[in-house]
Amino acid sequence: MDGLFSSETIGFAGVALLLLAFLLNILKVLKAESVSYLVLNFLGAGLAGLSSWLISFMPFVLLEGVWSLVAAVSLVRLLIKGRKAGPERTA
Repeated sequence: MDGLFSSETIGFAGVALLLLAFLLNILKVLKAESVSYLVLNFLGAGLAGLSSWLISFMPFVLLEGVWSLVAAVSLVRLLIKGRKAGPERTA
C-alpha cells in the first residue's frame, strides 16, 4: 500500500493525534476529561492500531486497541453524564 493510505502514513497520523492530545493536556489547553481530548485519543489510537495491524505488529495492535477502547468508553460515559446533567427541556 503506497501513498495516502500506507501503513506508515496512517501510523504517523495516529501518533500525531495522540501527541497533540498529550501536548494540549500538558499545556492545560485540554482537560483529560474533555470530549476533545478523548476524541483525539480514540482516533489517534485507532489509527495507530490500524497501522500496526497492517504491518502485523501485534503488541501494538493490543496496546492501541485497548487505548482506543478505554478512550471510547470514557467518551460515552462523559456524553451520558453530560446529558443527565443538562438542562431539562419542556415540550
